[in-house]
Amino acid sequence: MVLVYAESPRGQLKKAAFEAVTFGKKLAEQLGQPCAAVVLGTTQSDPGELGRYGVSRVLHVADERFDILDSQAATQALAEVARQVGATTIVMSHTSTGKTLAGRLAVRLNAGLVSGVSGVASVESDGTLVVRKSVFSGKAMAEYAIVSPVKVLSLMGNAIRLEVSGQPVSAEVLTVSAPAPRIRVRAVRTVEGRVPLPEAEIVVSAGRGMKDPSNWGIVEELAEALGATTACSRPVADSHWRPHHEHVGQTGIAIRPNLYIAIGISGAIQHLAGVNNSKVIVVINKDPEAPFFKAADYGVVGDLFEVVPRLTEAIRKFKAAQ
Repeated sequence: MVLVYAESPRGQLKKAAFEAVTFGKKLAEQLGQPCAAVVLGTTQSDPGELGRYGVSRVLHVADERFDILDSQAATQALAEVARQVGATTIVMSHTSTGKTLAGRLAVRLNAGLVSGVSGVASVESDGTLVVRKSVFSGKAMAEYAIVSPVKVLSLMGNAIRLEVSGQPVSAEVLTVSAPAPRIRVRAVRTVEGRVPLPEAEIVVSAGRGMKDPSNWGIVEELAEALGATTACSRPVADSHWRPHHEHVGQTGIAIRPNLYIAIGISGAIQHLAGVNNSKVIVVINKDPEAPFFKAADYGVVGDLFEVVPRLTEAIRKFKAAQ
C-alpha cells in the first residue's frame, strides 16, 4: 500500500496535502497497489475530502496531541499507522514538516529515503522504484533507484498538477500510541491572507533595483493584479527592506511556481538556484547584460519604475474586459 501523510497545519488541509495525495494515487496505480491518506490531529477541514484526489481510504488520528508538531510523537504515530496498514511506500510533502519527519520515519521503518522528488521515472519489473529529483542547485536532474522493501518519499511543491479523480470518503478514526509531547508552544504567529511561497503558482519578486523600500508599492500592486505572492532577493531581506520569509534562493526558500517575475534582480547564481525550476521566468531589468536574462523565458530591458506600473495597468484592463 501507498500511504500519504496529508499535513493539516492549524487544522486546515492545504494545497501541499492535495498534491501529495495526487502524487500518491498516481504512484499507487503504477505499483498496482491501493492508496490511503493519514491525517494527524484535530482538523477544521473534512479529512474525507482527500478522497476527491484519489485515495480510497482516509485514516484520521484525531488526537489534539498532534495539533502542534512534535517530531518524535508524529514520527512514532506515522510509523505505527504505516505498520497497521502494511504500507510499503510513504509519501509526504517536502515542507519544513516533511523535512523534519522524513529522515526520522525512514530510520524507524528501516526504509530508503529520497527527499524533494519531482516525479516517478519508472517502476522496474522487480519492484524497484526509480524517482527523479533536481540536483546541483537545479542545474540537472538525477534518478534514484530505491531497492529497500519500504520507501519514504517527500514531494516538492508544485511538482505535480492537482487532479480531482474521486469522491469524498468517510474518514476512519484511528488511535495510536505516542509519547507525550516534549514541546510546549506558547504562541504561534504566522503570515495570513497570502499563499505561502512554496505553494504559490505565481510569484512576483524584486531586488536591489527597487532602490528603496518605500518603492515596494508597485511590486505589491502587480502581485495583487496577478493574484501572486511576493518574494525578494537575499540583499533585500538582509537590508530589512522585506521580511526574511520572502527571501527566495539557495539560502532562502526554493520555489517552483508556474510563473516567476523577477524585477530589478541581477540573477546571481545563489538566487537562480532557488527559482530555476519555475516553469516560466520573466525578467525586468534595465541592464541588458544582467545574468538573469540567460535563464529567462521572457525578458524586458527597461526601467522597472516605468515598466512595472504599465504592466500592472495592462493586466487590470485585460481582466476587466473578461
